[in-house]
Amino acid sequence: MKVLHVIHAVSPKYGGPSQALAPMCKALLARGVDVQIASTDAEPGGRIPFELETPTMYKGVPAIFFREKGFGTFNYSAGLARWLDQNVAKFDLVHIHGVFSQACLAAAAACRKRRVPYIVRPLGHIEPWALAQKPVRKKIFLRLGGATMLRGAAAIHYVSAAEKEGSERALAMNHGVVIPLGVELEAATGPIDAAEDGANGKRPYVLVLSRLQPTKGIDVLLNAFLDARQDPTLNGWQLLIAGDGPPQFQASLRRTIKERNAGDSVQMTGWLDGEAKTRALAGASLLALPSHHEAFGLCVVEAMARGVPVLVGPEVGISAEVQATGSGWVSSVDPVSLADTLVAALSDPNERRRRGEAGRALSRKFDWANVAGMLERMYESSIARANQA
Repeated sequence: MKVLHVIHAVSPKYGGPSQALAPMCKALLARGVDVQIASTDAEPGGRIPFELETPTMYKGVPAIFFREKGFGTFNYSAGLARWLDQNVAKFDLVHIHGVFSQACLAAAAACRKRRVPYIVRPLGHIEPWALAQKPVRKKIFLRLGGATMLRGAAAIHYVSAAEKEGSERALAMNHGVVIPLGVELEAATGPIDAAEDGANGKRPYVLVLSRLQPTKGIDVLLNAFLDARQDPTLNGWQLLIAGDGPPQFQASLRRTIKERNAGDSVQMTGWLDGEAKTRALAGASLLALPSHHEAFGLCVVEAMARGVPVLVGPEVGISAEVQATGSGWVSSVDPVSLADTLVAALSDPNERRRRGEAGRALSRKFDWANVAGMLERMYESSIARANQA
């Protein structure tokens, strides 16, 4: 089985949806599925350093990249569109990651033209909350081809039940399949005990590992953390904000840190990847993702796989499972509720340890080896239905 994965950009700086693609493809390769990635060279603040329009390897996965050009708020790659039109017929199925991009529209159009079945992973972009952001632009996009792309898909790949329910209600669709994102469990190790309670001179910290943008609720978390830290038993704690995002939002976070004289208790590290990211996760005492909207929450699963308890907002796709298994805390995203929850979580190392172990058990469900099997079965059934049509 040959499967092409199309996404606007693979740079992990765009967050979990892009970050998950390479390990997803590697897990499929391990099952004998012949996969390839087709994408652009887009990256926040620059371009990924790959030779364009020629086969290459991206993190162990066959790939090909094309130059992206921007026209105001619309990004376009003519080269990718041409390549898709000429090459999709070589694949049994195309897995499209995203909705509101020219790359996704071009892939779906090429598939319909060449009669190749395709699946769309909408990345949470068609849930009611997301559709309400810049609604006029999105309505126009849907009318110009986005709705046809979604309705022509062999299946819509949602990563959580909450995403499926909201999206299908918003656009009156009913051909969705829920398959979560995964984590490489073999690479995950337990948290560093020395980080707890200031042992060995190390201050315990709450970790944010996310794109820095308003939807993530990081500004609310920052103020809540500083409020919680007024408890004299918690004044040794730090907040580590690891990520990148719009300069104006980052500037607003830095202003809050300065205005509240919190330079000693809050660090903004910038984007972390590779070993630096692994160390930050392993040393964390709590991971926080208080998003106002999040289809899944990949960093939450990555933390749980390492035995790190989590604090999430109720709109994070995986929050229901966190709540049901006691893998962390679920809090409303407002300063008072978050501060109260932080005080409870940071004051009780035994409870953090218990919830961290519950999270480690839950994370086994998201082993990429298991998730890849679910994806393969979805591909097989989609191809079989297309052959019978």
